[in-house]
Amino acid sequence: MQFIPLKYVPNSLLWQGDDLVSWTGGGRRWEPDGTQREAEFYWSFPFDAVRASASGAYIAVYQERGTKGAVLEGKRVVRELNRSFSHATSFDYPLALGRLGDGREVVVHCPEEYNLLQIEDAGSGERLTAGEREPVDVFHSRLSLSPDGRHLLSIGWAWQPFGTAQVFDTALALSDPATLDGEGVLPGSMVMGGEVAAGCWLDADRLVLATGSEEWYEPEEEPDALATRHLGVWSVSERRWLHRSAVPDAEPGVLLLPRGDQVVTLHGHPRLLDVVTGRVLAQWPDVAVTAKSLCYGNKNNPTPVAALHPDGSRLAVVQAEGIAVITLP
Repeated sequence: MQFIPLKYVPNSLLWQGDDLVSWTGGGRRWEPDGTQREAEFYWSFPFDAVRASASGAYIAVYQERGTKGAVLEGKRVVRELNRSFSHATSFDYPLALGRLGDGREVVVHCPEEYNLLQIEDAGSGERLTAGEREPVDVFHSRLSLSPDGRHLLSIGWAWQPFGTAQVFDTALALSDPATLDGEGVLPGSMVMGGEVAAGCWLDADRLVLATGSEEWYEPEEEPDALATRHLGVWSVSERRWLHRSAVPDAEPGVLLLPRGDQVVTLHGHPRLLDVVTGRVLAQWPDVAVTAKSLCYGNKNNPTPVAALHPDGSRLAVVQAEGIAVITLP
């Protein structure tokens, strides 16, 4: 493990080639040998989170528990983003960037209402899902597009409160925007066993969901639902769980990073899990990260700041005094 000591500790991190970059820090950069390149610009707003499209064409900076964001193309701000103020300080900003199957780069967010998803052209802001809408009462959060852009995952919550997950068909939404307002293509009964805390895409068809300790359905009520303290792999095309494995030793946290048939979880410290068995393959208890359990809550613990290299070889994790770069087994 390499440790890069820092005077300035970033609140966001992305890999760009073999360099690490903090876009909320004005483009401050760290080279593989730890050499720091100073910020190239300054934000006059306290952005503290970042998303990037897989192609790298666009980057978004935003305030995780606020209402403002901005889309960048390179170093140029192409437009500002906004979300509803409703409970904005109590749950994470819903925002995803990606490329649709037809090649268009898009932003998915909730610009007017907390429960109203919109797909927009990333650069121009053209609304691609305009039309009559009647959204259900769910707070969308922690959005992510599948690698092929065909499906959208939302790890959000609804009143009790209780964390849940939804998946939507983006191609269908472009022709019928109202399909973003219902249950989507992931049956709600499949995710109402344990409270969904985190999720990510393994590939264009498979997604991983992780549940915490809170229970909605008891196992005998809905035996096909993902139970508490479980890791589940769902196939969108087959509409079924491929794997469901107990992970009893720790809460998953809100951030899952995909690595083939493995995921990195970050809650207290990083762990590498096998998605088929749920087994912990490796862990780094000396690398402390925030213990944030859910995307919502009045206690605003920030999401752990971590970035997995695109080739899956290295995990960079921000620490109190620097960045730990872990070479994964």
